[in-house]
Amino acid sequence: MDTTVTDSFLGALVDGRYRVRARVARGGMATVYTAVDERLERQVALKIIHPAQASDPRFVDRFIDEASTIARLTHPNVVAVYDQGTHEGLPYLVMEYVRGRTLREVLADRRRLQPAEALAVLDQVLAAVAAAHRAGLVHRDVKPENILVAESPGGTVNAIIDGVVKVADFGLARAVERSTEDAGSPQLLATAAYVAPELVTSGHADPRTDVYSAGIVLFEMLTGQVPYDGERPVDVAWQHVQQDVPPPSRFVAGLPPLVDELVERATRRDPGSRPTDAGAMLAEVQAAREDVGMTVRTRHTPPLLSGPTVVVPQIAGPRESETTMLPRVEGARPAWARLPGEPPRPRSRRNAPARSDGIGGLLRRVNADPRGRIALAAALVTIGLLAAFGGWWFGIGRYDPAPGVVAMTKAEAEATAKKFDLTVKYTEPRFDDKAPKDRVLAQQPAAGERIASGGTLTLTLSLGPEKFVLPDLVGYEVDLAMQQLKDLKVVVERRDDYSDVVEKGRVIGTDPPANGQEVSPGFKLTLIVSKGRAPLTVPRVIGQNVSQATNALSLLGLQVVTSEKEDSRPAGEVIGQDPPEGSSAEKGQTVTLTVSKGPPEVEVPNVQGQNPAQAKANLEGLGFVVAIVGGPNAVIGYSPQGRQKRGTTITLYCI
Repeated sequence: MDTTVTDSFLGALVDGRYRVRARVARGGMATVYTAVDERLERQVALKIIHPAQASDPRFVDRFIDEASTIARLTHPNVVAVYDQGTHEGLPYLVMEYVRGRTLREVLADRRRLQPAEALAVLDQVLAAVAAAHRAGLVHRDVKPENILVAESPGGTVNAIIDGVVKVADFGLARAVERSTEDAGSPQLLATAAYVAPELVTSGHADPRTDVYSAGIVLFEMLTGQVPYDGERPVDVAWQHVQQDVPPPSRFVAGLPPLVDELVERATRRDPGSRPTDAGAMLAEVQAAREDVGMTVRTRHTPPLLSGPTVVVPQIAGPRESETTMLPRVEGARPAWARLPGEPPRPRSRRNAPARSDGIGGLLRRVNADPRGRIALAAALVTIGLLAAFGGWWFGIGRYDPAPGVVAMTKAEAEATAKKFDLTVKYTEPRFDDKAPKDRVLAQQPAAGERIASGGTLTLTLSLGPEKFVLPDLVGYEVDLAMQQLKDLKVVVERRDDYSDVVEKGRVIGTDPPANGQEVSPGFKLTLIVSKGRAPLTVPRVIGQNVSQATNALSLLGLQVVTSEKEDSRPAGEVIGQDPPEGSSAEKGQTVTLTVSKGPPEVEVPNVQGQNPAQAKANLEGLGFVVAIVGGPNAVIGYSPQGRQKRGTTITLYCI
């Protein structure tokens, strides 16, 4: 439908100030337009509430209160609210106009983001929500539609990472919900795909509710899908209550474990186990961004061209001349206070340092004294013992055999390490077809090898068997489908087949079909690719005699198989065909014809001795045609008898 004709707001002047230019989007509670503030000559976004909400005066009051609170929320990642009012009975908000796209539009275009991009977006989203939490506000509806992404210009690979992200619609869902609470019929105002469990079960919302929704948004940015789906929103909402959100790496291979941990912490069903608010979650995201950024720089950043840092030797200054000490004379000045021209004092022999005779002279003096010899021997023995003990300690004594923790669970391994006073460190986990998730696959040092007391035991944990959901590729171009399956390490065989509905070169289906089952790398899959329509078109032969139909199909090069079925139509008439008329087929293909055997046979009941009128009614009820010969008193005979086809004429002989 052409909105330029049907939308009465287009071109309208709202509140004598805002000239509506175009409609941007329409949601469940409001419609957003671009407008020009003719007083300040700037472009703004105008959100006008739908009449369904505006008809409730309680909502209007709540909306005004919430808008006043939101207007005081100032943050670079929050869509600013400039003004609010009412136009033709409909409340509206005047907001900052952000040139960009919603995160929903970005995901529709890109399907999913790289981890560094997703964390960059989430960083700014959480910064905005954290500002709201500090102001006592809870957003309650964090989702891609409420996140605006203004990508950096130039179309660089870092367009999203370097772009500005803003969050909109603070408090709008709360205004609607509070008005329904006052009316005595509280409703859950949230988007089912992102709703926190506590909102579903009790309707309670606090900052941890926004943390949960942000975790679902991160999951969607990483995987291109939300974790739960269902026919009705209530079915989706209850899955949040009853199930744990799966790790994103189950759907996209190769994601860093730290993003799995972020999603897992943010989306725990117990609110007390999540980060306390968006600020706490933001700190974790920023730490994760540093780790992801370090990984990217390690892999991709070219070496620096500057020279290495070296130690520059210090340059010594001029040496001072040796100063001699004069003997102290009563009334003489000290050396540091000599008058000009006063000669320096001669050095005292008594205070001169003793002349060294070297080690040999020292040993001669020690040997000349018996006590010196004993002291020297004791000193040598002590030094020897200390050296022996030091060698034993640093070589053997401070080490213990490392405990064996391979095949233990993570908790068991940590408890064992604590018992031996060891610290545990983890390396990058890896998939393993035999070890369940969080089992220890390897340790360093190995069991029985030496480890220092209080040292570090490095463990590698299992991610469990590598599994991924087989994607539905029906309708994909074959090259794109092949690439997706290659990324999933699936062994693919191709089979070409004709199709009446799928164009040539696109996927008809897979064998086995993709119905959401999880498979492992190396899984063998047959990709069925369309060859387009077959060269022949099957004609309509229903209603023809079987011989005539068989001849017509045989002339086209088709094989004919028949099956018979009782029917009211004449025997030998074709009453069904497979494939149906208009279907494509190739030479030699089999066409199955269903042929009528004629009406089914029915046993003629014995009506002898009955009143002719009664006998006629009974036989006609069974589908026979009745002819009466004779008087009206009683049936004395009838013909034919036994099993006859419906529609057969039965003659009654009467007296």
